[in-house]
Amino acid sequence: ALACDRIYMLDLPDAPDSAPALQLSAANFGWFPAVNGLTRLQTRFCEDGQTISQLENLAGSPLRADQALALGLVTLTPDDIDWEDEIRIMLEERASLSPDAMTGMEASLRFPGKETMETRIFGRLSAWQNWIFIRPNAVGEDGALKLFGTGKKAKFDWKRI
Repeated sequence: ALACDRIYMLDLPDAPDSAPALQLSAANFGWFPAVNGLTRLQTRFCEDGQTISQLENLAGSPLRADQALALGLVTLTPDDIDWEDEIRIMLEERASLSPDAMTGMEASLRFPGKETMETRIFGRLSAWQNWIFIRPNAVGEDGALKLFGTGKKAKFDWKRI
C-alpha cells in the first residue's frame, strides 16, 4: 500500500484486539528499491532522514491506525461506522474523474520522487504510449504512425482532443 496515493486503515478504538495494525519490517527499508534508487518510504517522505530513522526504530512494532496516521503512513483512518461511506465516496470520486485526468494522474504517480534517467524513460515513454500514441493524429487513417516510412505526409487535426 505504500506505493499508492491514498492509504486507508480501519480504526477500531473500541476493539483494539481485533483492530488492524501496520507493521514495518526490514523489507520497507531497502530490500526493494524503486527505479529511482530509493525505498518507497524514502520516496514517500522525500528522503527525510529523521523521519525514516524514526520509522526504522519502530520496525517490528504493530502500529494502530491513529499511530500510523500521526506518522504519515496512512492517509485516512475511518472507524467502523464511517468505513463504508468513506470507501464509497473515494470510489465515486475516482470514478467521476475523466479518463484524461486519470491518465495524467497515473503518469504523475508512476514514478514519484527524485528524477533519474530511468524514471524519465519509463515514466514519460509509458505516458506517451498510453496517451499520445493512441490518438487519431498518431494512429488514425492519416496519422503519423500509420504513414511513417511511406513518404506520405500525415494530416493532423489541430483541435485539442
